[in-house]
Amino acid sequence: MTARIPVLVLAGYLGSGKTTLLNHLLRNNDGRRIGVLVNDFGSINIDAMTVAGQVDAAMSLENGCLCCAVDADGVDPMLERLAYPGAPVDVIVIEASGIAEPRQLVRMVLSTENPHIEFGGMVEVVDAAEFDDTRARHPELDDHVRFADLVVVNKTDRLDAAERERVIGSVREIADGAVLPAEHGRISPGILFDDPAVRESAEVARQLSFADLDHDEHGCRDEHMHAAYQSVEFVSDRPLNPSAFLRFLTERSRGVYRIKGPIDFGASGEQRRYVLHTVGVYARFERSRWPAGQRRTSLVLIGTDLDADDLTGKLESCVDPDPDTVDEYGALGLARFVQA
Repeated sequence: MTARIPVLVLAGYLGSGKTTLLNHLLRNNDGRRIGVLVNDFGSINIDAMTVAGQVDAAMSLENGCLCCAVDADGVDPMLERLAYPGAPVDVIVIEASGIAEPRQLVRMVLSTENPHIEFGGMVEVVDAAEFDDTRARHPELDDHVRFADLVVVNKTDRLDAAERERVIGSVREIADGAVLPAEHGRISPGILFDDPAVRESAEVARQLSFADLDHDEHGCRDEHMHAAYQSVEFVSDRPLNPSAFLRFLTERSRGVYRIKGPIDFGASGEQRRYVLHTVGVYARFERSRWPAGQRRTSLVLIGTDLDADDLTGKLESCVDPDPDTVDEYGALGLARFVQA
């Protein structure tokens, strides 16, 4: 099974720090090749000129990344140009204009017929210091925050401790997805997309663990550490019950941003491997054959403010007490999420 290229929509109002966050990802890509589509609706594309400060006419950046400016109608053709077997990128980031409707871009990514990409989530960047004023000027901000899979509360260093906690709390009351405080747009790329060495390995579904992302060990080039997040791993040699697992997906903690890995559903899964990919509330299964001797569930959950014991306990409760009996209702539920 060929790994798909995740497409991430990066949104936020003018001045929130989207381009700063993108620059940080480009400078600290750890070998990832990032394709950047700058969705600017103005006649002069200022954002495209500031991404990494070094964009040329051929769209290439010195660190092996690509950059191009597109309007809404040009996103799908550019995805086809960047995403194909052997493509020169590991991830594609669409930086939405500060005046763009990010949900439109998300729908375009989800509706594309390109078989070589997968939805990598919508990230909404908000300015912590200007959050109240931005909400007053743009009431639709609440809808964007609620719709986002991950909300980065940026510029938290500009607030004192009490005000910082108040703003983060306000965002968490609105958001349905994970919330991650940050300074200067510095978040680890590992929360957004896989290390290319992991994606290209035989164990294609394995995500980085928290230990893998210890940047003291890997030598992060930034003067500040990345904003912290957590990783929880779950492994089971016993099949999971599909009905129970689908309930877990529906009821899982809001702090869980991504889940990825192969799942054994026993007789209900028709002896097939179901590889799960979730980002926020979006979920998709891909069916494939089990490699010889590797049949077991192996999931990694990534997010913020995770209760590892609670998540592990809930997943343990999904283990099927009667794996040889087909759960017809659960199997039907799985079909809704299977990639054609």
